[in-house]
Amino acid sequence: MSGVVTGRADGPWRERLRALRHVPLRHAAALPAGVLLHLSFPPRLLWWTAPIAFALLWWALQRTTVRRAALVGFVFGLAFFLPHLVWIQDFLGREFGPAPWIGLSALMAVFTAAFGAVVPLLCRLPGAPLWAAAAFVLQESLRGRIPLNGFPWGRVAFGQVEGPYLPLAAFGGAPLVTFAVVATGFTVAALLTRPSVLRAVPVLVLVLAVIGVPAPPTDAQDGTRTVALVQGNAPDLGLGLLGARDLLRRNHLTVTAQLADEIRAGTVPRPDLVLWPEGATGTDGTDPAIDRAVADLGVPTLIGAMYRDAGGTENAVVAWGPRTGPGERYAKQELVPFAERIPLRPIASLVTPFVDVPDLVAGDRPGRIDLADTRLGVGICYEVAYDRVLREAATQGAELLVVPTDNAWYGPGEMTYQQLAMARLRAVEHGRTAVVPALSGVSAVVRPDGSVARSTAMYTPATLVEQVPLRTDITPATRWGGVVEALFVAAAAGGCLAGAVRHRRRRGGAG
Repeated sequence: MSGVVTGRADGPWRERLRALRHVPLRHAAALPAGVLLHLSFPPRLLWWTAPIAFALLWWALQRTTVRRAALVGFVFGLAFFLPHLVWIQDFLGREFGPAPWIGLSALMAVFTAAFGAVVPLLCRLPGAPLWAAAAFVLQESLRGRIPLNGFPWGRVAFGQVEGPYLPLAAFGGAPLVTFAVVATGFTVAALLTRPSVLRAVPVLVLVLAVIGVPAPPTDAQDGTRTVALVQGNAPDLGLGLLGARDLLRRNHLTVTAQLADEIRAGTVPRPDLVLWPEGATGTDGTDPAIDRAVADLGVPTLIGAMYRDAGGTENAVVAWGPRTGPGERYAKQELVPFAERIPLRPIASLVTPFVDVPDLVAGDRPGRIDLADTRLGVGICYEVAYDRVLREAATQGAELLVVPTDNAWYGPGEMTYQQLAMARLRAVEHGRTAVVPALSGVSAVVRPDGSVARSTAMYTPATLVEQVPLRTDITPATRWGGVVEALFVAAAAGGCLAGAVRHRRRRGGAG
């Protein structure tokens, strides 16, 4: 009798010990999975490492508990965000050390931990890899909104601008591209670990969907425009740029004067409109130097400026006519937390040098500006990461997307390439040319199919003059992108609920 009782008691412990033997290996697999996901992002061309990353992650999340799966998800997220956001060190590291970089990376990894925690529940459902891929879209949606309006940087879709998944952006935006990439990795891993005809069906459907999506059209539908981008440049000073606004202004006025000389000499085509980057000057709308510069060009110019009025200061772009001066302007809606607006001021001094600077005033209308007989859709810098900003502008008839940016603060690392990748996805998503005038580079002209027509080097004065097509078609993603995201979110929430119910029933039956 005693031998029987001992055997029953030892059984569960032996099972637990066997499971624990696999825990370090699963965490070890989550580390390269996170790094492989980072490697899929520009400036590299390794888009294919993302499906491999998710195949590894799927294996690491199998046959484990909710708690251990959450830890696997956290390790995966940390291994991705730490290298992906290392440019924050170039910005804040000298003054604050690694705390802002590590803290933000860890906060973002909490979302992937939450994703990992629900995978054991979703694995109880038929077609589990697809439910789990929808759950990954859900965590991207949540971290793009919370806390403090979220941080949508590093979405899987932004790393796919060189791969075959990119055309899907025209049908469902970033959520659909993320879903397809994650679902590919998950379903392939599920098929390799437990081969079956039913498991092969989702893989086949995904492959056919990706192969079958046509390349986005790039032809002009409302004529063409010749645009000129001015990159005045800035020194690589990081936070030292706080006191360099006059230098930035002089640099851009100088390069603009050189462009005017080239136009008169006939060495570059005469543009229809000229575009300055974000924050290239400060102005209150009365600016004789810019009046003269734009009049010398003889071309309507979109000026990126810190615009001061009685209500405060806006991060804005101002339509400036060669004879009429300043006119319509658009103010940035999505302000960067702890930089352009300071939440939690009593403790913000631990992570930001801007704690004593008044908050900027956020804009309250979509970024559509008419300039040079062209309807422009504007998203300033950080706004390109948010789906709604350029979607609203495209819905209101924008024919050309403009993404002025000031990334001089972040050093010569990967930040500017990551941001350019977002603009490339938006070009495909809305079927429009996207132009990116950057203060210190990389400035670029992006075709409606996401390819880069021309670009500049970093930290050098430069201009780009290029003829671009104007397009008016509304893509499915422009019209229905928000609905697509909502469907993925609803599917993920429903799958988690169904998985939890199955889990409870099994435990009840076992009891």
